[in-house]
Amino acid sequence: MLTETLPVRYSQTELVELMIPSYANFGGKIHGGILLSIMDKVAYACASKHAGAYCVTVTVDNVEFLSPVEVGDLVRFAASVNYVGKTSLVVGIRVTAENIKTGEQRHTNTSYFTMVAKDDEGKPTLVPKLLLETEEEIRRFLEAMKRREYKKEYVSLFYSAKNEISIQDGIRSLSEERCVLGLRL
Repeated sequence: MLTETLPVRYSQTELVELMIPSYANFGGKIHGGILLSIMDKVAYACASKHAGAYCVTVTVDNVEFLSPVEVGDLVRFAASVNYVGKTSLVVGIRVTAENIKTGEQRHTNTSYFTMVAKDDEGKPTLVPKLLLETEEEIRRFLEAMKRREYKKEYVSLFYSAKNEISIQDGIRSLSEERCVLGLRL
């Protein structure tokens, strides 16, 4: 039976993982893809707990790595449901890396995963409402609404502009870019 409303704290999820050498790239830093994979897992756990159902990732917003993650760091992935729609949830994830030797902590990124709850037949299913109990939770819900609004505007503007792009008209703007045309037009 679907619970009608759940507080944010009900599904908050935290995962802490040690970054091991097999996670590193050739530069000795942790692969961004490894971090994204772990973030996807924690987003799934958080969203599925709130929804009481299997959830799938639909979009990931704001992936910007602010600081590199090193081998040996303890990385904390803190997830919270920030917004719910009828069948979708936005999970905010804050990632913090800690140097175990020095105790220094660095905020490495914050990303937003939009998840959709699915029923046993794989169809989108209703999720519980979100009980907002603090000003921070209200702010996050409102920010998610604004991000959603801006994203819809961006997609609309981008696809409209994409359809209007003319190679012949735009070719002059390429002279200021770092490219060389290997095609004669």
